[in-house]
Amino acid sequence: MTHESTAVGLASAYSNATTASGDWWRDAVIYQVYVRSFADSDGDGIGDLRGVRSRLPHLARLGVDAVWLTPFYVSPQADGGYDVADYRAVDPLFGDLADADELVRAAHGLGLRVIVDVVPNHTSEQHPWFRAALAGEPGARERYLFRRGRGADGSLPPNDWESIFGGPAWTRVADGDWYLHLFAPEQPDLDWTHPEVTAEFDSVLRFWLDLGVDGFRIDVAHGMVKADGLPDIGRGAQATLIGTQPLPFFDQDGVHEIHRAWRRLLDSYEGRRIGVAEAWAPSSERLALYVRPDELHQAFNFRFLVCPWDPEAMRTVIDESLSATTAVGAPTTWVLSNHDVVRHVTRYGGGRQGLARARAAALLMLALPGSAYLYQGEELGLPEVTDLPPESRQDPAFRRGRRPQTPVPASAPAPGSGPAAPGIIAPRDGEPPAPAPCGPAPEPQLAPQPHGHTGPEAEPGTCPAPEAQGHTGPGAGLGPEAGGGLGPEADAGPGVDPLTAPEAEGQDGLRDGCRVPMPWGGAEPPYGFGPAGSWLPQPPAWADLSVAAQTGDPHSTLELYRAALELRRAMPGLGAPGAGPSPDPRGMRWLHAPDGVLLFTRPGFACTLNTRPDPVELPAPGRPVLSSAPVETDGRTVRLPADSCTWWAL
Repeated sequence: MTHESTAVGLASAYSNATTASGDWWRDAVIYQVYVRSFADSDGDGIGDLRGVRSRLPHLARLGVDAVWLTPFYVSPQADGGYDVADYRAVDPLFGDLADADELVRAAHGLGLRVIVDVVPNHTSEQHPWFRAALAGEPGARERYLFRRGRGADGSLPPNDWESIFGGPAWTRVADGDWYLHLFAPEQPDLDWTHPEVTAEFDSVLRFWLDLGVDGFRIDVAHGMVKADGLPDIGRGAQATLIGTQPLPFFDQDGVHEIHRAWRRLLDSYEGRRIGVAEAWAPSSERLALYVRPDELHQAFNFRFLVCPWDPEAMRTVIDESLSATTAVGAPTTWVLSNHDVVRHVTRYGGGRQGLARARAAALLMLALPGSAYLYQGEELGLPEVTDLPPESRQDPAFRRGRRPQTPVPASAPAPGSGPAAPGIIAPRDGEPPAPAPCGPAPEPQLAPQPHGHTGPEAEPGTCPAPEAQGHTGPGAGLGPEAGGGLGPEADAGPGVDPLTAPEAEGQDGLRDGCRVPMPWGGAEPPYGFGPAGSWLPQPPAWADLSVAAQTGDPHSTLELYRAALELRRAMPGLGAPGAGPSPDPRGMRWLHAPDGVLLFTRPGFACTLNTRPDPVELPAPGRPVLSSAPVETDGRTVRLPADSCTWWAL
């Protein structure tokens, strides 16, 4: 029995209780579109909103419920649009406001909801507020985190905080003050204690809600509030601590009041508009605080993303995640890949093994209670592109260098963003680190990664995974030998000048590999991405992975995803937590299984996952309806292939 033998007739008018009641997000499958890389309508090699609109039928046929769009706002593009200069306008690179309006209407016409990114932790250096701050406009600096430096002449940063991208988190301006940027210097952090900041983002959210969007993915939802006094941390390599222990710049209790206010705003609109937290917290319990009944609707489950290919680790993450969110009455939100992490085909070993595991992991994720996010191209089984030439890379962390200690003229350009804002000390690029070697390892053991906002760390011979959701967080697998810097034995504490200390550990700068534009069809690049080329080069082998090549092939990854999403809608036991009667309040129960195998049931449904490198036999849980690889069964016993997942009707 192979996955193509699923009964298409199983699809029905069934609608689970949460969908019928309007709580659509509780079991929604949401597809992330990285706008630059999805579809190009005008031939400039860069994806745009008209291109996205033209490809919406693919998403409708795939069977997803909503689409999440990465930032398309006016931006110098210093960090792929996560440096916003105007939150109410579309960057000409991607179209205009009319294109955004037409895209939302077209999506709604196909039954797809639309979620857009909002970036509230920081603005672009080109934002009018920050330009006013540098120009000395009275009160303008109070919207940001400007401070005097330490030392007799103020030449040392105000504290020892480090940028997630590496190096100090402070930049000095011409008059001697310093401003905080937890990410690139072109992304100054806002001060959320200022009432104008609160009022401005309320207005921004209303602007897009009035246009018709169905919700927001909130970038760095854990970062807007900093600890009083901005205290030192006392050690370097701070990016490795995110998500593992409390930090004074992330997951402060004050962020929850912001999210409560936004929930009230969202609830004031018809149509069940939602907020999705891109948040890292030291525990599942802390993460669950973001989805309490009066806060946001979803929070990405990054612990699942970084989980190794190990059944006990997977079961632990699933149980702890479901327990934490169930305690606050919220769904768990599962994810395997996004625009900042090495694609999971490659993380799981690459080649045939990586693809087999990725297909199995997708079925596991889609069988779990709650909501799931898909990253564009994962439905095609796309691997990470590991051999991009250095000159094509655009990740701002790719070239991390120490900055000069003296102001530069206002006319000097700021890297990646055109003319510099007045008075900024521009960063100086260092030599780019050599790309980490990538390739499949015989049996990669993906260890849980201590890096906050990261992907999993791979063993030697596999690709190190850059950070997980959002544009934030460090890369995985970094160390001094890979262009990292400070470890515990070389911390830059108080009294050590971060401008002359070794570079702090941050992202590895290799996030472009998961952002290579989509292949839609054709025998050679750009594979239908647009009329001309693509902003990142596409591999020659992608012709066989395109949407056109896989459509109609019952063995393809695309048809596997389509079948899975169809069955997910058709089978009453799938989707929302608690659907149907069950002894378990989550509607899910683990059953005994051989070593290396996971087996759980939901009402009328069972799922088996074989993580072993060899087939395994066990009693058939029911009637197989979908499998990531061919299964052999006589109705009483079943032989599960290596690295496979199978769905069963009970």
